[in-house]
Amino acid sequence: MAELRWHPLTKDWVMIASHRQNRPQMPKDWCPFCPGPDNDKVPKSFDVLKYDNDFPALSQNPPAMDDVATKIYKTAPSYGKCEVVLYSPEHTVTLPELPESHVRKLVDLWTERFSELSQDEKIKYIFIFENRGDVVGVTMPHPHGQIYGYSFIPKKLELELTSSKEHHEETGHCLFCDMINDEVKDGRRVIFENEDFICFLPFFSEYPYGVYIASKSHKQYLTEFTEREKDNLAKAVREAAGTLDNLFGYTFPYMMCMHQGPVNSGDTSDYYHFHIEFFPPMRSADKQKFNASSETGAWAHCNPTAPEATSEELRAAYKKYIQSQK
Repeated sequence: MAELRWHPLTKDWVMIASHRQNRPQMPKDWCPFCPGPDNDKVPKSFDVLKYDNDFPALSQNPPAMDDVATKIYKTAPSYGKCEVVLYSPEHTVTLPELPESHVRKLVDLWTERFSELSQDEKIKYIFIFENRGDVVGVTMPHPHGQIYGYSFIPKKLELELTSSKEHHEETGHCLFCDMINDEVKDGRRVIFENEDFICFLPFFSEYPYGVYIASKSHKQYLTEFTEREKDNLAKAVREAAGTLDNLFGYTFPYMMCMHQGPVNSGDTSDYYHFHIEFFPPMRSADKQKFNASSETGAWAHCNPTAPEATSEELRAAYKKYIQSQK
């Protein structure tokens, strides 16, 4: 079974993909993403690679829907695309261990896939992300991220778009540009910056170490960035991951989520702004921050730390990472 089902209370679509429940456990001594004589799905050598998901939740050839819809319970085809992006042929390397020139190739691949997927007019949102670490449910340690092309705009992104549009209509400004100005003016939550990107722990951070990376220029898509901006995006992503890894001296788990404007959905360029959100599920070196009833059932988040204090820890970790690269 693979279809979309409408959630009438939140006005959002839920992907039903029961076929993913039967995904096999990979043998401990074999990885489907590593080049090798027994693997015909990846080339013998590569730097970065797009790999079609073997068990996709969305498909450009979706199966017929089950006959379960009612007036309230709507269904829709599970149309879309699910891709895996392999960061490296090396099985154990991490993103901050890769050279900047290699991460730039990753940025180029993200941009290429975004451009390609946006040509499909049925796709309305392209979501580039990485799940990292056992704590967030990752079963494949090989360095990789994913790309989902949805046939709808997910609720969180829809809320961001609505808030950004309302702010622009009221003030004539981009909401995210104003947020960046406030963060720079205050300064306490800024972790690092380069010519084109800034990394900060937001005033409203829901997670103790939930940093954002944002473009300093008002652009909404990867495809709008100049060559220098792509270089500096690679640098910022690498350094943000390296900062998290240097907080407590181990490979830090996180969810990295790239937010861009929607595609094939009208012009949002005046008010939407490219940024990346990190959701690291640890509140200290050995304690996990769980999304419990308040966060999950009410969407009422509680951060057990003050962003101004944890920003100091992050800046120290950033300096440690930069020194380790010299």
